[in-house]
Amino acid sequence: MTSDGPEPDAGPLQVRGTILTVRRIDAYHVMTVVAPGIAARFRPGQFVAVAVGGQDTSMLLRRCFSIHDVRPDHGGTVEFVFSVVGRGTQWLAERRPREALDLTGPLGRPFPVPRDPVSCLLVGGGYGSSPLFALADRLRERGCTVDFLLGAASGDKVFGALTARRTGRSATITTVDGSLGVRGIVTDVLGQVIHDARTDVIYACGPMPMLRQVTALARRYDIPVQVAVEESMACGIGVCMTCVLPVVGSDGITRMVRSCVDGPVFRGERVRWDDIGTIPLDAFGAPGWEQRRLRQPRPGGEHTAGRPGHGA
Repeated sequence: MTSDGPEPDAGPLQVRGTILTVRRIDAYHVMTVVAPGIAARFRPGQFVAVAVGGQDTSMLLRRCFSIHDVRPDHGGTVEFVFSVVGRGTQWLAERRPREALDLTGPLGRPFPVPRDPVSCLLVGGGYGSSPLFALADRLRERGCTVDFLLGAASGDKVFGALTARRTGRSATITTVDGSLGVRGIVTDVLGQVIHDARTDVIYACGPMPMLRQVTALARRYDIPVQVAVEESMACGIGVCMTCVLPVVGSDGITRMVRSCVDGPVFRGERVRWDDIGTIPLDAFGAPGWEQRRLRQPRPGGEHTAGRPGHGA
């Protein structure tokens, strides 16, 4: 199966949008902001970087959130989901309608979508499932069937369970405490869901350990998987290098790529999950990389420095 690459767009914008609503959905907050330019450019899988704290704040870094939904034809709204985990998200949760919010987007590379109608399984963990619903709409436009597999620690932390059940061909829910759906984690039932849905391709977003396990199981079934990684991002535009992770390019060379501009969507099998948080010794640019490349034999027995190409 082949897929279209990310669609071209006009690039991100920095805007001051008006907050339309801030509402609580179980364990999470959902914010809707009027930002027509961002809504018009959005592709599923992209995110926004939001300034927090106001003009006189000491919180200089933006907070990055996956875009859950856009409504270009209804005032140009952008919606994102977040959990209160620190001062920045607490400040966001305290905002009120009609206040202004500074945000930049849409940022990052979107999910590629299949050229032909196929069976797609969308796997989400916690509020990592939020970008999957716009993707589901896009896939259905392409004639694809959509099945959901969502999980979290408890029922109040599963985002979008009702929407998944209403709009998906099937929706399987798992919770660690058994308060909603099947007791366990998504990878406990992933094999059975793949079999029942006759899955052709998997899209996943959620905690990094979940993405690692989903990728491993997808490879076992020889199913391509696209993952939207949850790496901490300080700038969102590729400057600070805090969100780098090792990814193998189409040329077989590992590079430390930036999740915010080279991702957040990657082919799961190309992410070196065991080496996240480190710089592998064989990664391009690592100390001694050229010497190690020189020692690698060609198939005919010759040695080569192996000039790097592109394709991470």
